Amino acid sequence: MSSMNTRNASSSEAVSKASASPDDLRWQAVTQRDKTADGAFYYAVRTTGVYCRPSCPSRQARRENVAFFDTGMQAEHAGFRPCKRCKPNEAALAERQAQVIAAACRAIEQAEELPSLDELAQIAGMSRFHFHRVFKEKTGVTPKAYAAAHRARRLREELAQRGTVTDAMYEAGFNSSGRFYAESGGRLGMTPSAWRAGGSGAQIHFAVAQCWLGAILVATTQKGVCAITLGDDPDRLVRDLQDQFPQAELVGGDAEFEKLIARVIGFIDAPQGDLNLPLDVRGTAFQQRVWQALRDIPAGTRVTYSDIAERIGKPSAVRAVASACASNAIAVLIPCHRVVRMDGSLSGYRWGVDRKKALLDRESGS
Repeated sequence: MSSMNTRNASSSEAVSKASASPDDLRWQAVTQRDKTADGAFYYAVRTTGVYCRPSCPSRQARRENVAFFDTGMQAEHAGFRPCKRCKPNEAALAERQAQVIAAACRAIEQAEELPSLDELAQIAGMSRFHFHRVFKEKTGVTPKAYAAAHRARRLREELAQRGTVTDAMYEAGFNSSGRFYAESGGRLGMTPSAWRAGGSGAQIHFAVAQCWLGAILVATTQKGVCAITLGDDPDRLVRDLQDQFPQAELVGGDAEFEKLIARVIGFIDAPQGDLNLPLDVRGTAFQQRVWQALRDIPAGTRVTYSDIAERIGKPSAVRAVASACASNAIAVLIPCHRVVRMDGSLSGYRWGVDRKKALLDRESGS
């Protein structure tokens, strides 16, 4: 009975909205201080001579004193002046903040030395605390983490292009060799020289086994798991690893490593909880945020690329999210297979759509 009442209420609400006039809907947005309506229209109060955004926090006016306008210019031509609280004649707060944070990101990327938090806050015209909070809200990472990810990306690019590691060090923004060598191993998973030489001198332990999905390769650096790949041809999986690090010393798994791959296969067989293995994943700050969001998806759950974009605070970055999923080199532990299209259909999967479907079917118990 209660569910029937709920349906009837929902139906009545839908009919009410359908029969409401445009101004009635606008007034509803004003009473709810709906931020999503900002920019769609403006309202003016005849008794004060002021016009506002729908989300304005000012004391609510009486309906009979309110007029609506499509643009702020129309309101001003009608003799109304902009509200000093919501500033409808300026960019919206969220837009202004986005512009300020974009400028701070450019300052970080272009600086020889990373600006301090106080310096960045001064550029943004905010307090130190407020800037830090807004930066993390807009980018998903702290200014320090953003700078570290940017420097790591530059380091990888420069190591591939420069004649020497020293040249790459300075071009990537490291003015101190001590700091460079202290940080670079964590950013690359191996020494800079080894990275530049395709993994020369680095040891990458790996093993290939069979699981119900076919062949599986697990590889680790000293930092953690750097690859879990799936396929039909075990030799192809090994060749792909060699192509990634052509000069690395690939070391076949010993008895201890066999235990690791057995844990991974066991997790694929029964993907509940978190295997909680250290990972050595390298990517941009954006990719790292996407991959972390993927790890937070429970087994048996399907989400869309739009859902992930929302979760990381970038609702318009759906294509970038899809690209980050495609760049994921660690199957199952970073479960990009749990991301589907808006209509629920399966999109591409690095290791084959059939495997994606099989993983999802097993997790759902079907």
